[in-house]
Amino acid sequence: MEGRLLASRECQLLLVKTILGMERVAASYIAEMDPDARIEPAPRGFRGLVLVEASKDKYELAREIEAKVPEVEKVVVAEACTEADPAKIAETAAALAPRFISSNETFAVRTVRRGRHGFTSIDVNVVVGDAVRRATGAQVNLRYPDKVVAVEIIQDLALIAFYPGSREWRKMKPGKYPLYKLFRRFSIVQMPYLGPLDACRTMGVRVGREVQNFEVGELVVAPIGLVDARQLYEFLGGVFEGIESRYQIQRRSYGRDVRRVPVYVQDLYQLVRSRHGEPIIVFEPEGDPISKRAKDVLEIVKRGRRVTLLFGSREGIPEGVYRFADLVLDIAPGITLSTEYAAAAALIAIGSVVHDELAAEQVNGEDSAADKQPKDAA
Repeated sequence: MEGRLLASRECQLLLVKTILGMERVAASYIAEMDPDARIEPAPRGFRGLVLVEASKDKYELAREIEAKVPEVEKVVVAEACTEADPAKIAETAAALAPRFISSNETFAVRTVRRGRHGFTSIDVNVVVGDAVRRATGAQVNLRYPDKVVAVEIIQDLALIAFYPGSREWRKMKPGKYPLYKLFRRFSIVQMPYLGPLDACRTMGVRVGREVQNFEVGELVVAPIGLVDARQLYEFLGGVFEGIESRYQIQRRSYGRDVRRVPVYVQDLYQLVRSRHGEPIIVFEPEGDPISKRAKDVLEIVKRGRRVTLLFGSREGIPEGVYRFADLVLDIAPGITLSTEYAAAAALIAIGSVVHDELAAEQVNGEDSAADKQPKDAA
């Protein structure tokens, strides 16, 4: 297969991508769709790939694979194949690009290189990008391109494909608002889980991981009156352990700065007194469904102040505190959420009801309510 394919720019190749270990399963299904196709699972030993030389229309086969084989993550339809040499790849891509990219569109080159070479993927991106730009007159947009020039390199074979930028799955794209900016204004007030020492520690770890997961502005552990010091100690130790474990994962995996959540301790009633006049939301089953009070939640967010969210533990927030809250909300009517999930569920619910408004402000170039600096000290 390889020698004949490399002799011509035009090819009938599809590169099918799967999760590791599913390439042979996908290959068997593809063989049923195109019995005369030449199929090579794990080409050159690279798992997660299936190289297919279609015997029928390659676009039709690609659509059929995507429609019928969930084991397949992505199908790349090659418009040309050439030797894995940056200059030859650039020459071939430039010759084909005017058929797929117009001068008023933007594009990006995405190169995936497998095997050992004397060049990097970035080298290919630069050379091919310049060649395509000169051939089409189009501008480069690395984040949200109209079209993508895909270069898939498998040792000495390079496949070149073109597809709309809308096909790329991205965690953040236009129309989405990064909610961590909002959550950094939130003060999570959590009554401590007290009881058996091992349970205190375990619950503390879970609570710590959840508040760090959302990167809230602060966590305040708020007991009521006299509590057992050892039980509180174990709970706090678990909180710090949970925060640190999640923080280290975020540092390694996020492409931005991550903030470690600070932790404080204050008696619940004194905290409520000290925050008189600030927005306070209590989360308890006696409250209104959050969907019913979505406009009120949005109004609180738009005040640009620190927002305090109160959560109970084995016992709920005392009813006397309800009178000092702006809202008392229920996020799952008919369900009593366990301590470790309450804050996470509430944050997700708040994010869901205010997200579209924040995203619209961002698109319109306005200062988002979530980006306003809190007027109250944390």
